[in-house]
Amino acid sequence: MHKVIFDTDPGVDDAMALLFLHHHPEIDLLGINTVFGNATIETTTRNALFLKREWKIDAPVAQGAGETFLPHRVSHEPPAWIHGDDGLGNIGVPDVPDMSADPRPAHRFLIEMIRANPGEVTVVAVGRMTNLANALKEDPEIVGLVKEIVIMGGAFDCNGNVTPAAEANIHGDPEAADIVMTAKWPVVVVGLDVTMKTVMTRSQLADIRDAAGSSRARLLFDLSQFYIDFYEGLVDDGMVVHDSCACVYVVAPELFKTRSGPIRVVCGGIADGQTIQKPDGRGFGPSEWDGDLPSQKICVDIDADAVLKLIHDVISAVKED
Repeated sequence: MHKVIFDTDPGVDDAMALLFLHHHPEIDLLGINTVFGNATIETTTRNALFLKREWKIDAPVAQGAGETFLPHRVSHEPPAWIHGDDGLGNIGVPDVPDMSADPRPAHRFLIEMIRANPGEVTVVAVGRMTNLANALKEDPEIVGLVKEIVIMGGAFDCNGNVTPAAEANIHGDPEAADIVMTAKWPVVVVGLDVTMKTVMTRSQLADIRDAAGSSRARLLFDLSQFYIDFYEGLVDDGMVVHDSCACVYVVAPELFKTRSGPIRVVCGGIADGQTIQKPDGRGFGPSEWDGDLPSQKICVDIDADAVLKLIHDVISAVKED
């Protein structure tokens, strides 16, 4: 059983990833941490509480960072044209007056859960890395207590998606990402190099909805339509399931090919947010890369069909509401 904290900014593909984690029999979902990104922190937290209620998820929701690790860093408006004004495909997400977030801020929740379960917690982070960086700042010793950090973010051997150099999650808080990538805990990065190969079509989503026959699957189908429309012309009548790929890695790492080596994030300039790996075994001239940087894993290939099938099978298997 994998004990997982899901650090997220719901977000349409975040919602699919959450439903996958909730239903997979080998996942023990300890908590849902929110962060700003696809929407403001108030909206991502409301969305997480809404999904918790609608999908009957027991795990607590802890509200996290609403701004970058370095205060007042230039930030960007939430991408309403991708995820909708409400962050969940403009389905009209209501307030959830009967539910509230955990009293602890997300970074404190991370620290306390990691310390309560030493060596057992996997953090799946699919938004900005700000909560993780804040946790490291407050309690650096947790690096030796975490099982693994699995990140959806970055672009290593391909272009980014918000600039030619950078992927959105990393670009949104590069300093936080660099802190997380260079900390001495085990990191696996599932970036655009592999996630762009995983396209779930509208018909596959409809099949999940019909096979499950539940309100959960119907809600997932409904909130995904705006996101699919955004991808029109980029993929064939479907959506890229970025965040779910990171969740699949936790339970089926054999579906991914990885490469090891230190990772740094460019902070500033025209390449702000670019992720760079120095592959283990490669020789270069003397540089700052020669320091005591940990070797981390990045995903360089994926069995896309198997990943999509696993997502389909897990979400469509649960029939009851």
